[in-house]
Amino acid sequence: MEKMSKSHEDYLGAIVMLGGTTEVSVRSVDIANKMGVSKASVNKAVTALKEKALAEQPYYGDVTLTEAGFAYGTAIYERHCMLSKFLNKELGIPADVAESEACLMEHAISDDSFEKWRAYIKKLDL
Repeated sequence: MEKMSKSHEDYLGAIVMLGGTTEVSVRSVDIANKMGVSKASVNKAVTALKEKALAEQPYYGDVTLTEAGFAYGTAIYERHCMLSKFLNKELGIPADVAESEACLMEHAISDDSFEKWRAYIKKLDL
């Protein structure tokens, strides 16, 4: 799938973090609280995700991810967790800094580079 904006990736990752799947919906207010944004911002982002066929939302209903949206969101969330854990546990970077920097890195690293990094980490058995 082609890369999308950092903002839209953040929304997909947040929905997955909140337990959203293709079968489990997430409330817009919970997404807004998780991301520290307004419900209007969530509605705008969800509209864009719906246009890309990554999310579904009935009129004023909860947000459910499509198969493609769940796959993309899960990949973003996995990247974030792996990068954050590596920065914190292996490099000794404080957890709050590791979280913040992992969020920046997860969007910047290419799929190919991330897969090579993941393979390297697995060889080290970290």
